[in-house]
Amino acid sequence: MPPFNSLREFVTALDAAGELVRIKREVSPDLEIAAIADQEMKSPGGGKALLFEKVAGSKMPVLVNAFGSKKRLVMALGGHPDSHGKRIEELMKLSPPASPRELLHLLPTLGEIRAVFPKRKKSSYPPCQEVILTGEAVDLSKIPVLTCWPDDGGPFVTLPCVFTKDPETGRQNVGMYRLQIYDKKTTGMHWHIHKDGSISHAEHKRRGERMEVAVAIGTDPTITYAATAPLPHGIDEVMFAGFLRGKSVELSKCVTVDLWVPSSAEIIIEGYVEPGESRIEGPFGDHTGYYSPADPYPVFHVTAVTHRRDPIYFSTVVGIPPMEDEWLGWATERIFLPLLRTNWPEVTEMHLPVEGVFHNLCLAAIRKIYPVQARRLMSGFWGAGQMSFTKIICVFDEDDRVTDPVAAAKTALNRIRIPEDLVFTEGVMDALDHSSPHPLWGGKLGIDATTKIEGEPHHGEPPPETITAPDQEEVYSKLKGSVAGLKKCLIPFMETRLTLALLILEKSAAGAGISAAKEAIRLEGVDIAVAVEGREDESLRILIWRALSSIDPKRDITIIGNKAAVDATKKLGVEEGHFREWPEEVSHPSGVAEQAKDIAREAGLKRG
Repeated sequence: MPPFNSLREFVTALDAAGELVRIKREVSPDLEIAAIADQEMKSPGGGKALLFEKVAGSKMPVLVNAFGSKKRLVMALGGHPDSHGKRIEELMKLSPPASPRELLHLLPTLGEIRAVFPKRKKSSYPPCQEVILTGEAVDLSKIPVLTCWPDDGGPFVTLPCVFTKDPETGRQNVGMYRLQIYDKKTTGMHWHIHKDGSISHAEHKRRGERMEVAVAIGTDPTITYAATAPLPHGIDEVMFAGFLRGKSVELSKCVTVDLWVPSSAEIIIEGYVEPGESRIEGPFGDHTGYYSPADPYPVFHVTAVTHRRDPIYFSTVVGIPPMEDEWLGWATERIFLPLLRTNWPEVTEMHLPVEGVFHNLCLAAIRKIYPVQARRLMSGFWGAGQMSFTKIICVFDEDDRVTDPVAAAKTALNRIRIPEDLVFTEGVMDALDHSSPHPLWGGKLGIDATTKIEGEPHHGEPPPETITAPDQEEVYSKLKGSVAGLKKCLIPFMETRLTLALLILEKSAAGAGISAAKEAIRLEGVDIAVAVEGREDESLRILIWRALSSIDPKRDITIIGNKAAVDATKKLGVEEGHFREWPEEVSHPSGVAEQAKDIAREAGLKRG
């Protein structure tokens, strides 16, 4: 599949493939577009890409959900993520040629490597600079930036490729950091403390130097993807995009800052960040499905906006999964598995279920050859790059189906022993995690669901017998009199050795969650009880998402004998060992949601 040289080439291809729906009715960038997109993203398979052609207050159309299905993601990357992973694997196997014949065989590969390096073009009028606005002509309000959720702090740019430069090496970096629009010429710069942009900003601040920044919106799809990718520190994202494309990315110099940006981008925002200056940014309805809090972040001052004559504004909406970012996560999982194997060659497969929003749950399969190898892998992951943010890691045998979370859950429930196969520790957490008692660090859980081999406790022993699971209605009947606020009991897997029970509660007091879970494991046949808040009609996927989002393993899991009680409810402050504000889940007002359905129906969308 040939690479796309621009976002608009990608849009044309989506249209031709029947993957794009054009919304011709006028829509508002304030909640309305986001509500339509949210509904479409939750369609089976991810729905369609949406191009809103008439947006109130702007001349620019808005593109969303372009990456929101397996088919579109494969189109965007010019091939299946697995094929890109295999290419990475082949490159890592390269060794110096031992003979002229080997050199000849190597030449095509060397040519491919040479093609990935970006090309800096000195053209005076690249497409991204067909219109140049500086000084008083700069007005960010002319860009149809979306306000996605009702409690957001304002409109946010959600697919920005943020270009910066290392003050020591001069190397450029590209990352994706949301931008809250404050006014015509300033935005927030949401650099998480662990990210490359924040590290570079800290160095500029240490030197007392202004930091130049350029933001590219609507690049060719490989660059936008590369900005999200968990590349090792120092690896050039634009070069990685060139690798995915099989063709170098053309860059042009900015007008007011010393940075180079993709020539074919739809919009470029240029400016700077002053050392030491900050402003409250947020709240923002984030990919976790919760509002991330309002906190101080650096301020981006805009010196120029350049764009094509007829720019497309490229955006996304994040929230309660499944959303468009599910497919970006899937691509990352497939592409980077070979890189993961350079440190852990025993890993045969890995999966980050969407219910875990990328950092709450990792399922890994290994080729096991020595005792406690699963625990070594857990420790390794918890000390490695973005994997270090993972809250729960469950390790399986190489033949187990970890890409099927239901099958993996059944395998774990049939195989593990409590407490022997559970590992509790503490470590760094993603900045967006709200479940830990304190920001940026908290409890972690490792689950060894591998078959025990010689040298490990219980090798060769049959697993302990357990009592047959009771019917979920029977569990509810036995608990409803003693568990306040109990709405429903679910036993999702009836034929596993260990029985997992979900207790759906309406929590009214501190301690009610763990009390309910403890009461449930007193029943014969209930081995693991998870108390979670929710509605009786909510899907199992949503309940699992909420539970994974709400537990700090070290604080919220209580082991009693060979059973586990889990409090996956919202924590009500210090009394429950939580020392910061608990965020609310994102949702659209009913009137906005109904209007979104009407517009979707009019456009022929299935969920309308």
